[in-house]
Amino acid sequence: MRVFIIVAGFLLGLSSIVKAEPDIDAIRKAVPTISTQMLKNELAKNDNIFLIDVRTVRETNIVGGTIDAKRNIIMPRGWLEFRIEAAVKDKNAPIVVYCGTNRRSPMAVQTLIRMGYTNVRNYSDGYSGWVKAGLPITTRDAAPFSFLYSKPIKVSDRIWSAIGETSPSTYENSGHNNNLSFVIGDDAVMVFNGGGSFLLASALHKEIKKITDKPVKYLVYENGQGHASLGGSYWKQLGVQIIAHEDAAREVKDHKERILDSARRRLKDKFFATDMIVPDVTFAEKKVLDLGGIKVVLLNLGPAHSPGDIMAWMPEQRIVISGDLAFNKRMLPVFEDTQTGEWIKTWDKFEALKPKIIIPGHGGPTDMATVTRFTKDYLVYMRREIGKVIENGGELGDAYKVDQSAFEGFDTYEFLHLRNAARIFQAMEFE
Repeated sequence: MRVFIIVAGFLLGLSSIVKAEPDIDAIRKAVPTISTQMLKNELAKNDNIFLIDVRTVRETNIVGGTIDAKRNIIMPRGWLEFRIEAAVKDKNAPIVVYCGTNRRSPMAVQTLIRMGYTNVRNYSDGYSGWVKAGLPITTRDAAPFSFLYSKPIKVSDRIWSAIGETSPSTYENSGHNNNLSFVIGDDAVMVFNGGGSFLLASALHKEIKKITDKPVKYLVYENGQGHASLGGSYWKQLGVQIIAHEDAAREVKDHKERILDSARRRLKDKFFATDMIVPDVTFAEKKVLDLGGIKVVLLNLGPAHSPGDIMAWMPEQRIVISGDLAFNKRMLPVFEDTQTGEWIKTWDKFEALKPKIIIPGHGGPTDMATVTRFTKDYLVYMRREIGKVIENGGELGDAYKVDQSAFEGFDTYEFLHLRNAARIFQAMEFE
């Protein structure tokens, strides 16, 4: 009798669990919705709409990406209640929630409404509907069968670039979060940036060999950071000459162990065979490379983002590989040794070159107006606003309060804007 009661009780409890499952159809009907065409039209008019993708990052990688929008945020359904208020502070802001097939997103909309958000809608067609309509998407891995985040694109007849992910270096992107470019001459190839690992440099070389049979003769470090120099371990074994600014060479020597340790922890098994190689040749202001049929002028125009920042200028083509002097699409990071005031002065020399095409350190090839918006304009604004804080006797906590909302749509904003404010304040206090 006792066994019967226990079993019956268990079945009754199981029944209550089954009944507790949400009625998805009812929720879909109850929450506000938006169609593909409506979402497309609204994004065209207002790029400040928050798109919340409630799938996991792993899921978006597997199925090919997310909707390409200024404020698209991946926030898995299970974390929504914990993270949404940090990402969307204004409870009246326009929010559209989506998933893959319209199962999680209606429940997420219901949750946000309960939390007090007043302008939330469910994109009922989901990511699959957006893709079916042939609308723009963005992906965390554009080359899933390569260590490269994306395969090289042709910028001109002789100049190519593999565009990195506009995010921090991660295991998933194999350290490919900056642009790895190369210039093909009649006699030889110059690679600009070694990449963040031995395997990443090897993957780039594989793609180069598909495009040309000319040998890689030179590798240029844009500065002394890991994403510029760690791949040098691959190129060195091939006898490629490594070139860098004298300050970048000093950075490689002085910070080698710290950079290697950071990369080792981040890349894990992908760290295979990676080492940090000191450049063979250094220069102070200018070095010219003749690749045969195309001349590359390596220039240091002055202090900027990182010690030893240089660019590769092709004067006849009016194309420049700017390195980390210029950014596109993502927010620039300010480091302890970044000289923001000098960077603005150096920018004037950069503009004087009048390049037609710029391959920035991060983000795709573009024009001067675009990199100015993502680089100089941000620096000028932040120095002006931080300057006001200092003039008024403000402290570090006041620097954090500087309004950076005009730059919210920049990739990596959430990771960097407060850190940038702090570092600019700390540097300007002693200027």
